Amino acid sequence: MTTQVPVRADEAGTEQPHDARVTVVRSYAAADFPIPNGREEEWRFTPLTQLTGLLDGSAKPAAETPEHVIGALPAGVTTERVFRDDPRVGAVLLPFDRASAVAYGEAADALVVSVARNAVVGTPVVIGVRGRGGDGASYGHTVVEVGDGAEVTIVLDHTGAATLSDNVEISVGANASLTFVTVQDFDRGSVHLQHQRTRLAADARLHHVAVSLGGDLVRQYTSVDYAGRGGDAEAIGIYFADAGQHIEHRLLVDHSVPDCRSNVVYRGALQGDDAHTVWVGDVVIRAEATGTDTYEINRNLLLSDGARADSVPNLEIETGEIAGAGHASATGRFDDEQLFYLMSRGVPAEEARRLVVRGFFAELLNRIPVPELRDRLLATIEGRLSEAGA
Repeated sequence: MTTQVPVRADEAGTEQPHDARVTVVRSYAAADFPIPNGREEEWRFTPLTQLTGLLDGSAKPAAETPEHVIGALPAGVTTERVFRDDPRVGAVLLPFDRASAVAYGEAADALVVSVARNAVVGTPVVIGVRGRGGDGASYGHTVVEVGDGAEVTIVLDHTGAATLSDNVEISVGANASLTFVTVQDFDRGSVHLQHQRTRLAADARLHHVAVSLGGDLVRQYTSVDYAGRGGDAEAIGIYFADAGQHIEHRLLVDHSVPDCRSNVVYRGALQGDDAHTVWVGDVVIRAEATGTDTYEINRNLLLSDGARADSVPNLEIETGEIAGAGHASATGRFDDEQLFYLMSRGVPAEEARRLVVRGFFAELLNRIPVPELRDRLLATIEGRLSEAGA
């Protein structure tokens, strides 16, 4: 299926002009997308030399693909592996970049996670994605279906070593509530490209948490669509880049339905030579999306020289009949006054820096409803600070 239309065209291919100067392709076929050369706006920050084979499908297949580790499932939650021709695969996703299309075509099967209608699941569902190292690339696909009226927390936890490109598509039913936490903690040397797309039905609620700490290169694209009035999406992100790491988060929140809400808050810290983070946040309020209430903010903390943070918030409004809209971005160096204040009260320099960074992330870490995971992530961040001699 191929659709070439102005930006923000819907999945059916009906033309909905957004910017007549720009066209995009939305297709399940990788051949319909040109191979990026680095001059495209959506690829200009990404070090394409590290993606050889992932964007043209020529990468050697990995001998051992990442495995899913799933413990005992609570009542109301089921998982199954299905072939790509299952009607649930691609029901929400429609790739609009080459990486997503290649992953869709190369993944032979998919993991489907289903939450029954009206199920209230009190125990977090943790799905481990364990990379098993070795040469070659892997491709994956995950489908998450949350039934009407259900409430659940799902954690997708990436560890080990891998070169992985995958898609995650999420549907949240009417009046349902999903907390979805994705952790990228692959070993150094790993590469991970991922597109997550979520569709919210009427009065559905999404609390999306993205944490990126590991790998040499991480590029995660998160997109949110609304299919009914009253949808509410909160997207928060935490990332920490060490020397030589590239961590890139791109978001698109597409308000096409009246009376919906979104709130985006991402924070990142960087240390070491050539540590590079990218955050691009796009929020679109279409003409028909009256009553929209939205805000997005990105903050970056530079802990050393040689680190670079690119932050690009974008807000496009096509109607004046909204409840509110705004965006902000701030990138700055470590606050020496805070450090001096703590040291003047007897706190050693290393511990003072650790406390400042902990405070920078604390608000967002506390929104992760899994205590064990919160503790692990905080320990990882503080360990990185100690290793750098902070």
